Amino acid sequence: MRAPDAQLRAGHIPADLIPQGADPRTVVIVHHHPETRSYTGPIMLTLVAAAGTVGVIATLCLLLQIAAATATAVAAAAPAGVGLSVSLRRKGK
Repeated sequence: MRAPDAQLRAGHIPADLIPQGADPRTVVIVHHHPETRSYTGPIMLTLVAAAGTVGVIATLCLLLQIAAATATAVAAAAPAGVGLSVSLRRKGK
């Protein structure tokens, strides 16, 4: 028969757990129940890291698309001379 957990937690040693011929004052019962592991934290951390990675990649793709569209527009407007010319002047002596 097993002793109730509360009895062991209170430091009481039931008689059925004391070995025959042992001094009850020298008997120590080690009571250990491992805690059940919760996987919520690691799973949430993995999901948040994955979502963050997807967000960073999507932002970089959007910025690359905007830069490409801007470069295409500037290249198309360059022959028309839309503010891309640089004039060099020499000072006369």
